[in-house]
Amino acid sequence: MAQFARSPMTAVLGPTNTGKTHLAVERMCGHSSGMMGFPLRLLAREVYDRVVGMKGPQQVALITGEEKIVPPGARYFLCTAESMPIGGGREPAQEGLKDYAFVALDEAQLGADPERGHVFTDRLLRARGREETMILGSASISRVVKSLVPDAEIIGRPRFSTLSYAGAKKLSRLPRRSAIVAFSAEEVYAVAEMLRRFRGGAAVVMGALSPRTRNAQVQMFLNGEVDYLVATDAIGMGLNLDVAHVAFASLRKFDGRRTRRLTVSEMAQIAGRAGRHHKDGTFGSLGHEDGDAAFTPEEIEAIESHRFPPVEQLFWRDGTPRTDRLDHLIVDLEQKPERAELRAAPEAVDLAVLKRLADDPVVIERARGQKQVERLWAACGLPDFQKLGADHHARTVSRIWRFLSEGQGHIPRDWFAQQIARLDSVQGDIDTLSGRIAAARTWSYIAHRADWLAHPAEMAERTRVLEEKLSDALHAALTQRFVDRRTTVLLRDMGQSAANLPVDIEPDGTVCVDGETIGRLDGFRFSVDPATRHQDRKMLLAAAERRLGRILRVKAEELLGAPDTDFALMDEVGQAPGIGWQGNAVATLHGGATLLTPEIRLDRAVLALGQDVQKQISARLATWFEAQKEKHLLPLTKMVASSQDAEVPAVVRAVFAQLADAGGVIARTDLDSALGHLDKDQRHLLRRAGIDIGVLDIYHPGLLKPGSARWRAALLAARIAKPCLPLPGPGLTLIPAGEKPEQMGARIAGFRGFGEQMLRIDMAERMARTAHETIAKNEAFTAQSPQIVSLGLSEEAFLQLMRLAGFRAVEAPEEGGPNWVFRGRQKPRPHHHQNNRDPRGSGQGRPQRQSEGKPRGDRGPRPAASSGSTAATGNHAFAGLAELLGRNG
Repeated sequence: MAQFARSPMTAVLGPTNTGKTHLAVERMCGHSSGMMGFPLRLLAREVYDRVVGMKGPQQVALITGEEKIVPPGARYFLCTAESMPIGGGREPAQEGLKDYAFVALDEAQLGADPERGHVFTDRLLRARGREETMILGSASISRVVKSLVPDAEIIGRPRFSTLSYAGAKKLSRLPRRSAIVAFSAEEVYAVAEMLRRFRGGAAVVMGALSPRTRNAQVQMFLNGEVDYLVATDAIGMGLNLDVAHVAFASLRKFDGRRTRRLTVSEMAQIAGRAGRHHKDGTFGSLGHEDGDAAFTPEEIEAIESHRFPPVEQLFWRDGTPRTDRLDHLIVDLEQKPERAELRAAPEAVDLAVLKRLADDPVVIERARGQKQVERLWAACGLPDFQKLGADHHARTVSRIWRFLSEGQGHIPRDWFAQQIARLDSVQGDIDTLSGRIAAARTWSYIAHRADWLAHPAEMAERTRVLEEKLSDALHAALTQRFVDRRTTVLLRDMGQSAANLPVDIEPDGTVCVDGETIGRLDGFRFSVDPATRHQDRKMLLAAAERRLGRILRVKAEELLGAPDTDFALMDEVGQAPGIGWQGNAVATLHGGATLLTPEIRLDRAVLALGQDVQKQISARLATWFEAQKEKHLLPLTKMVASSQDAEVPAVVRAVFAQLADAGGVIARTDLDSALGHLDKDQRHLLRRAGIDIGVLDIYHPGLLKPGSARWRAALLAARIAKPCLPLPGPGLTLIPAGEKPEQMGARIAGFRGFGEQMLRIDMAERMARTAHETIAKNEAFTAQSPQIVSLGLSEEAFLQLMRLAGFRAVEAPEEGGPNWVFRGRQKPRPHHHQNNRDPRGSGQGRPQRQSEGKPRGDRGPRPAASSGSTAATGNHAFAGLAELLGRNG
């Protein structure tokens, strides 16, 4: 092999169009084996295709996060920088060779990038070829490379062609074979739409495109089908295109933290795409000389002469952290560099996710031992392709990790297949298809982790087919030249266009446009910040509206796949009952054919989604509601079934029907007439169904539980379109009577009023039984008895309870002897019940005192007064309850 350099370690540095990548490929192919790391998946694929043409497919491998082609006899590996199998990182070294005769790192100046810089710095410091190593990049890093790698021989490369400034041009005046560079997808679309209208169309290239879509778009440009190409700054990373002129739509970009002006080096990297090989190229701005895209004289001179400020420091993070313990891993990843040429990298997404998961008790329990810690760190390395916020990404990683840390350590095949199937649709606009491709990239990345799935080859093939299908659909949508875009929004002045501004969703739901808060996204509902300036309101809302559609569709997919624990009954006092997902309302409950079949009406914000999605959400909520009925309202469901069972006697079915209609809890007086028609065996049917026929109330004990009470109250409120009432707290048996709404809510929950207090009905029945037992023992039963004292029942409430339960005070009882006698409640008779009814037997204590008379052992004014008070209170509470339920009690 011809001698190229005196040292086995060389740094080939210089501006664009100096043939650095071409040289490295030629050098690698001259060795017995080799590996090259690139900044983009697209660039790695481009070089892979070139080397396959030189060496044949059996000798060449491609390794990126979402694509792995590794033939058994592969000798030459083309990788993204993150995926280089050099050992010590997430990519298992066994995917490559033990060592390589040649190793090269392209675009090494990216070591100064805050987001990915630590990866390139690590490869610069650790990736070495057995015979030859090459570092490719800008001349601006020559000083820091020489300091970090003293043995490296710095070799400069002059540019093959001249790059000169051509001034600012309007879009209609751009020369053919021009590339227009923008810094957001919306801005790319706006320029492409203009070119569609006035110049016949444009190809579109963005870093987020799949290789298949990107290649199809570029081929249109190379074939002359279109004369213009609109791209993001992805073209600045070595993609070779036949471009004569590069026009900047803007010189400002959002770098993940803020919107800032490009550095001179970044401008030169992009402008240098013009004029390939020995063809001269030009660059300039789009619009006017005084616009946002205007260059300063100093910037123009620096770009044309290829002189840029030197890079003084590279970002660094420990590339071989300890993985014996979780805390050691985090400490090593947060370690500060010792050399002045290096600076600690900002907290990357993978480390942020790791630290968040490290607080999870499940992770703490499972991430023990080197193997499990390495597995957790590998899961945290899942790239955030969808860019939907830290919470969304952390939840995805957490779910994957839980699968990896249990059982066989594999993601369930059916679950994984469902995630893929959910994306298998080519319907939708460009943003929708792009969002699906981003999600597909997540599953493609996972499928290419051989130890994460039981059948990785099968799933990798399925994700490949899915990505190709979506890519073809996206290419078709792009070639239609944005016919579905609202051009009036996209073609605003580039300096003020809402489409240029980045939209971010904070973890708390705050929606920000270019750093300015414009509102909140709670679940599916967007609310505008009232503090937004009026003159900016329309522009900012347009930008949010364009992005929120994609985010809402993703949220809908999350809802459809969410576990039942993510949903909850929403029964806030004073509000309509509804269903919430992750704390946000998604539906309200309204009266249906029966109490247990309410109408589930989707929230207005959810109705903004497509009808297919609405139907799926409605079905998911209905499934959850059925599960809640099974969990909390099973006794009520069985009552309804019994009321319709032909095997049950008609008179018993009638009782079941009345009881179910009332929500499973009803005053004894409301069913006295129906109960009077039941014989002993028929009453036994009720008791066998779990129904307690008490002296005051008839109910199923299971329906008094807090969860059951909440659901009964919500369904009763939904039936009559009333807001939810306040309910007693869980576990309480005795509460103050409170105001009318509190009394009504407590009555529905299963409480009964006794003066200024309300007692849970099962406890009231227990006290009535205790009174019978005490009297049977010839003992006194008073407000000072231990059972009453332990309850906290006042003397007034105790006296009312005894009278309503059918007891009458004994006048002058013997000391220590019984002080009550049971008279019982007089049941209503089928005929003449109005004249013969004993009001003392009523659960409501009707106040017709003149028919009561003085016999039967009434012991004077106090019980009589108590009875009168009881009657008034009972009538008041039940009248309110009747009003709430929309029927007479």
